[in-house]
Amino acid sequence: MFEILTVCTGNICRSPLAETLLRTRLAPYHPLVHSAGTMGLESAPMTPEAVRLALGLGIAQDLAANHRSRYLTDAELRSPDLILAMSREHRRRIVEIAPGRLRSAFTVREFARLAADTSDEQIAAASATGGVDGRARARAAVAAVAAQRGMSAPPADPGDDDVIDPYRRSWETYQLSASQLVPAVDQVVRVMSIAMTAR
Repeated sequence: MFEILTVCTGNICRSPLAETLLRTRLAPYHPLVHSAGTMGLESAPMTPEAVRLALGLGIAQDLAANHRSRYLTDAELRSPDLILAMSREHRRRIVEIAPGRLRSAFTVREFARLAADTSDEQIAAASATGGVDGRARARAAVAAVAAQRGMSAPPADPGDDDVIDPYRRSWETYQLSASQLVPAVDQVVRVMSIAMTAR
């Protein structure tokens, strides 16, 4: 089993949408996926708009409806094999709380950008060093993606590594946020699927 943590501000829009997408799309590998917020509300549900997006993306209604927000703590950051922030600001906060997690913390779009420059063969070779242990394989795959830092060209606009915050904004902004998030999640699923199945 491997573990992924997704992080945003209030833990009611972006990070729970990422969490539920990853839980659903990585279900064959039985990962532990959870989310938290840097300014998390206490036990708040996803916004109705985020639930609408989740359902439209094939997330089970009970999975979206049962989400309750939680606050990001040091304890939350100790065990994940991959930490996916929704913005550079969230990643900075993660590293402030847990400096030792620098190499395993990315914005989700940064991870996707670096993963796109990491071949299937590179991911497979790296994950194979983890043997049969799912967590070791996941960590090795994440390290292979992290190795692209400094090698891959940075985005022309640093903001392209962020997922826009749609909270209290229009439905069109929610759709824009999802259009940024979903392709990034697809790359996470690609990397983890290769890590879990490559021999």
